Amino acid sequence: MTDLSKYKFHHSMIRVKDPHTSIKFYEYLGMKLINKLSNPDANFDLYFLAYDGPGAPSNGNHWTDREGVIELTHNYGSENDPDFKLANGNSDPGRGFGHLCVSVDNIQAACRRLEDAGYKFQKKLTEGRMRSIALILDPDGYWVEIISMKPVDQTESITTTDLNSYRMNHTMIRVKDAGESVKFYEDNFGMKLISTSANPDAKFNLYFLGYGASPEESVPNGTNPRATQEGLLELTWNYGTEKDPNFKYHDGNSDPQGFGHICVSVDDLESACERLEKNGVAFAKKLKEGRMHNIAFALDPNGYRIEVIQNEKLKARANCDVGGGSVPGQPQQLQIDLEYILLLNVHAENQGIHPYSLA
Repeated sequence: MTDLSKYKFHHSMIRVKDPHTSIKFYEYLGMKLINKLSNPDANFDLYFLAYDGPGAPSNGNHWTDREGVIELTHNYGSENDPDFKLANGNSDPGRGFGHLCVSVDNIQAACRRLEDAGYKFQKKLTEGRMRSIALILDPDGYWVEIISMKPVDQTESITTTDLNSYRMNHTMIRVKDAGESVKFYEDNFGMKLISTSANPDAKFNLYFLGYGASPEESVPNGTNPRATQEGLLELTWNYGTEKDPNFKYHDGNSDPQGFGHICVSVDDLESACERLEKNGVAFAKKLKEGRMHNIAFALDPNGYRIEVIQNEKLKARANCDVGGGSVPGQPQQLQIDLEYILLLNVHAENQGIHPYSLA
């Protein structure tokens, strides 16, 4: 039996050209490298970054027991190819994924700091009609939205920003049919529709889903009511796409590549996947398919991949509750690490490359 209240929107995966420049960028945004999974035999590495300061919601947690994580996937050699480029998801033919979003304390100071460091913007805070958001570009051209936790008119004169207060707030993907997509994430992954932003004049709506408590309904003007949260999913629906039988968004996993997947960690991986199958959810890889049985990739109605992994903290607790389950003489953390070496094999199989050898 799986408990949907234990689920977490764990991470969003994007491919990167040069991990060193990408990690430097996200660390400048205050994130920390919380885990690295190396797979030299298959020529790729995975880097997991998150906010982990004293005030972070997941401070000190096991890396699978978190929300608001970014996974950077690096295929060896891409950094040495001057012609290599990834699709950021915001132009055809790769349009689908939209952006990551970081919420900050004092948005003017935060944006000045980024601009002074030489990072480029898709939209500066002072540009356009929306003066409460900015869009910065990461080294691969992915958009990172910057939003404020405080009313913007109250932070104009503040010159400092506290990186420890930042949150990896949400990931945005575009969807063809809003009703279908919202229902899919509610019914199959237990997410809640936290808020909706309707924009009829511009002919699009935004739907924010996630786990945990809903934000306050009444907040000061110029403040995003969801800004203090972490690990939200934003679905963007452009009116009329649901009526076009030939309309389709790009999932990021065929050319041109860029965005890879989102990921949900669960309390009981096998039970969770059994439930998804009973619900008729399509899979790119079922749990029992292939050689690796510790990971699955479900498909949402738009073809986006949803990685499903075990929350190892909950698994360890369950093993203790039933009186065992560990290998005699083997430390629990070592068991967890070995399981995630196996996870690498599944990532390799999912990319069509040779899996990692445990020999």
